[in-house]
Amino acid sequence: MTFNPFDNAQIAAGYESWYETEGAGADRAERRLLQRWLKRLGPPGSAIEIGCGTGHFTRWLAELGWNAVGVDIAAPMLFEAAQRDGARYLRADSAHLPFSAGRFDIALMITSLEFMPDPARALREAARVAQRGVVLGVLNAWSVMGWQRKRSGLPVWQAAHFYTPFELARLARESCARAIADITWATTLLPGAFEQRISRLPFGGFIGLCVVFGE
Repeated sequence: MTFNPFDNAQIAAGYESWYETEGAGADRAERRLLQRWLKRLGPPGSAIEIGCGTGHFTRWLAELGWNAVGVDIAAPMLFEAAQRDGARYLRADSAHLPFSAGRFDIALMITSLEFMPDPARALREAARVAQRGVVLGVLNAWSVMGWQRKRSGLPVWQAAHFYTPFELARLARESCARAIADITWATTLLPGAFEQRISRLPFGGFIGLCVVFGE
């Protein structure tokens, strides 16, 4: 069985605190980039966040007007999500989503693809249940932040597989078994004074990628 660090109740209980303290700036930058891709995919409709964890971004989607559902395989994370308002949650495997084809307008995976045992299959499932497209938020293997987290030795980061923007785009193109109109990526969380900037430089700590489906 694949090790899932988020099955740990202690990790789940402290997860939201990062966004409220040292991660607040990173959270703002990540949302700014993700919102760019949300606007590209049209007006708010129905959305599924796959690997939603404590529901941090699922709740944000609901605040933006999306009818958002969050799914995750880790019960401790869903327990934390259920303590907060603003979205609906369901325990489900990313490789076997219990929804019909085209059930949602969009699907998102935000800092979750890195931990999935079969990312290609998870992306196929995301593409299957989404009509307009898929948004990914992934930690960058080419970034200082990615290097630091791997070097930290913490189990949660040792279990992760980080991607470069080019690897992520190739994986998305090869895994989404349907017509793709466009794939676009950008990064944020660059070093120093450029932390909050959205850039096409492939070195930002956080990659935002948007897959737009064709007819």
